[in-house]
Amino acid sequence: MGRSPIIAQDISGISLNPEIQMAPDTQPPEWPDQSRYNQSMATTPVLRLLSLLFLLLPLPLREYLSARHHRLNDANTGELHPIVLLPGLSCSDYEARLTNAYQPSVPHCGAMKGKGWFGLWENTSDLVAHDYARCFQEQMRLVYDPVINDYRNLPGVETSLPNFGSARGFHYKKPLHPEYCLGALRDALEKMGYRDGETLFGAPYDIRRAPPLPTQSSEVFSVYFKQFMQLVEHASKKNHHKKVILFGHSFGGHVALEFIWNTALSWRKKYIKHLILVAPTPSAGFIEPVKNLISGTDMIYVPTATPMFLRSMWRSFESAIVNLPSTTLFGHKPLVITKQRNYSAYDMEDLLTAIGFRDGVEPFKRRALPKMNYFQAPMVPVTCFNGVGNKTPQQLIYWDSDFNKPPELVYGDGDGKVNLMSMLDFDRKMYQRSGQKNQFKSIKLDGAQHTNIITEEWALQRIMQEIIEANRISS
Repeated sequence: MGRSPIIAQDISGISLNPEIQMAPDTQPPEWPDQSRYNQSMATTPVLRLLSLLFLLLPLPLREYLSARHHRLNDANTGELHPIVLLPGLSCSDYEARLTNAYQPSVPHCGAMKGKGWFGLWENTSDLVAHDYARCFQEQMRLVYDPVINDYRNLPGVETSLPNFGSARGFHYKKPLHPEYCLGALRDALEKMGYRDGETLFGAPYDIRRAPPLPTQSSEVFSVYFKQFMQLVEHASKKNHHKKVILFGHSFGGHVALEFIWNTALSWRKKYIKHLILVAPTPSAGFIEPVKNLISGTDMIYVPTATPMFLRSMWRSFESAIVNLPSTTLFGHKPLVITKQRNYSAYDMEDLLTAIGFRDGVEPFKRRALPKMNYFQAPMVPVTCFNGVGNKTPQQLIYWDSDFNKPPELVYGDGDGKVNLMSMLDFDRKMYQRSGQKNQFKSIKLDGAQHTNIITEEWALQRIMQEIIEANRISS
C-alpha cells in the first residue's frame, strides 16, 4: 500500500506550505526504461487513447506521470543537472597501509605491514576468512589528540577511501542488500538517464570523523572539503556549467549540510542547484547515538561480530559523540534511567564516565558540544525528507546500571532512529531564517523508516519526484 507524504501541518506556530498529497491507496507505476516508454508511444491512435485515459487519472498521478515525461525528454537532450551522492555511515569503503611504526596487539595483525594498500573494509567476508576481525577493529580505531584538538589514526596506520567521485565508490557491506547505501536510488537515477562519472557522482567520507564547524580544525575534513568542492566544480564544468544537486542520506546529509556551511555564499550561489536531505542526523541530537555509545552499534558490519564486540572501536570515533542530545532541545528530561540516578542532556559528561568512557569527556566538551547549537541557513534551495509514525527510542532504561546489557526502551514518534522532536527542531530553524524559509520544503513520509526511506519503492518514488522537480526548476 502506498503512503501519503505529510506536508501540510502546523509545527509550533509555523505553517508549512501544503502540497497535493497522493491518495493513500494510490501506488505510482514502476519507472519504465527508455525503450519501453518509446514503444508505448509508437502510434498516433495509441497516443490519443492514452491522452484520454490520462485525463481520467487522479491529479497527483497525472502530475507524477507528467514529470516522468519531462524527465525522459531531459535525459535525451542532456538537460539533467549533475548530482553528487553522500551515503550514510555504513557505506564508505576503506583501504589501509601499515608502516613500520605500527605496533600490532597480536603478531597476526601485522601480517600486512610493509605490503602496500589493502582492503580494510570493502569485502567483509575477507575479515572472517582471514580471522581479521580483531585486527580490523584495531586498525579502524581513532585516537583523540588533545594538543591539536583533533583525531588521528593509530601510529603506523594509514587509511584512504578509494574511488572518491564515483557513485559506485561505496556500498553496503551485506551482499544480500545491494539496495542499501543509495543502491536503489542510484539504479533509479540511471534509469532516469544519469551516468556515473558524467552526470552522477559520489562523495564518500571518513565515517569515523565528524565534519568540523568553520571555526574548528580537522586535518582530514579540510582535505575532504577541498576534494568535494573540486568534484562539484568538475561536475558543473562537465555539464555545461549547470548547477549541481547534492543528495545526502542520514549522516551523509549531516556532512552535506556542514560542507555547505564551510563554503562561501558566492560559491554556493554559483554551483549549488539544490540540497536534498533524506533522514539527516540533526546537530541538536537524538537518542539513538546514546544507545549506540552505551551498548554498541551494528552500523559497522563485520560478519559474526556483535555490537558489544565492536563497541570500543565505535567509541573511538568522533562520529559516535557528535549527535548526542543537546540541552537546548532535550532540557532536563531523563533520557537514561537507572535505579541510582537519571541522566538528562545536561548530564552527558557524567554518563560517559559512568559507562566507562572517561576518555570521551574531553573531545565531547571541546568538539561535540560547540556543534550542538550551531546553525546557519544554507541559503540554497533545500528539501528535507523524514519518516514519521514509527516507534523510536526516546528513553533508555538500565535499571540495574548494567550498561553491558541491552536497555529497556521507551518509545515515541520518529523514523525508528531520529526522534520527531529533532526533525521538527531542524524544520523550525530553517523556517525562522530570513532568506531561507522560501527556499525550504519539509516532507514527512508516514511509515517510512530511517533506512528504508531510500529503498522502499513508494518512498523512493516520492524522493525521485523531488529530484525531477529540482531538474525542472530554472535558477
